[in-house]
Amino acid sequence: MSLKQAKIALVFDWMTNPGGAEKVNHVFHKMFPDAPIFTSVYNPKKLKGFEKAGITTSFIQHLPFAKTKHQIYLGMMPYAYESFDLSEFDIVISSSHAAAKGIITKPETMHVCYCHTPMRYAWDNWHSYIREYKMNPIIKSIGKKRIHKLRMWDRLSADRVDHFIANSNTTKRRIEKYYSRPATVHYPMIKSSQFKEAKKTKGYFLAVGRLIPYKKFDLIIETFNQIGLPLKVAGTGNMEYELRSKAKGNIEFLGYVDDKKLRELYSEAEALIFPQLEDFGITPLESMASGRPVIAYGKGGALDTIIDGKTGILFKEQTPMHLKAAIEKYQKTKKDFKPQELIKHAESFDKKNFEKKFLSYLKDKWEKWQTNL
Repeated sequence: MSLKQAKIALVFDWMTNPGGAEKVNHVFHKMFPDAPIFTSVYNPKKLKGFEKAGITTSFIQHLPFAKTKHQIYLGMMPYAYESFDLSEFDIVISSSHAAAKGIITKPETMHVCYCHTPMRYAWDNWHSYIREYKMNPIIKSIGKKRIHKLRMWDRLSADRVDHFIANSNTTKRRIEKYYSRPATVHYPMIKSSQFKEAKKTKGYFLAVGRLIPYKKFDLIIETFNQIGLPLKVAGTGNMEYELRSKAKGNIEFLGYVDDKKLRELYSEAEALIFPQLEDFGITPLESMASGRPVIAYGKGGALDTIIDGKTGILFKEQTPMHLKAAIEKYQKTKKDFKPQELIKHAESFDKKNFEKKFLSYLKDKWEKWQTNL
């Protein structure tokens, strides 16, 4: 059976808000438009681009607040994904940063997992997640006591995957560490042609993303409060009120911005501020595709995309002192960053390259899979 003849299903984690994983999911949907999508929760008002998809949701979809506060049902996610009947499919592609890889398939079905990260709040980030995440103290206390069970399930569910693809070298190492499984690295993508270089920047720095603890927006706000340079923040999240209350007048919160406005913000900024430890990070690529460099924490996925001194500036510690020093270094050397070089670098991560590489990988694995049936 050829790959074109194979019956394919897509399995995604909750589809409730736009983000990096959701951009990858949308590309998978476009690559396999006839493949049905299985997910725990879907909020079509918040997540666009899947209007024509055949989407099957779990029982969690109908529970109170599921579309806006899926986190309170994290303990139910394993059962939700195990409940999906995928017995009619030849190939299942899961896109997972939490529970999607935990689906159960028959022995004849090939399961390929595109892993954005092993469940971060169950493994390397679980202490800080419990400590920093804004949630009901009662729920937090219960979660702290039960996280070990979720961790056990997450480890066991990894054995159900036949082939792992990691979105970065950082994620590859995590998969090897926590799941004891090998993985092939396929970087996420951007649509580089959508981004354009502005004729002139407008002097502000830019921060983009969900306003949640691990994204380190508190570090950005503290630093820019000290240095007084103009900063624009695009995004929403449960830390928004707290961050706004701390920010001085040089910091502007834009809330949610659409893709068109975001592309404009990238192109007219001095640089993107990216202080978090990410599995990969698509926003730095979008900034570079707009001809603008990135000031980033020098660990994690940033090392796969940012060349220190050529496409951005990396700093060693997540402190205001180190971020401030990196910004000062940018101001002294910003003429060294050539927009066309940044754009060319970003183009190597274009969607077309991702699709070609992924299809070649899938075809190869499928051909070998059938010889062993």
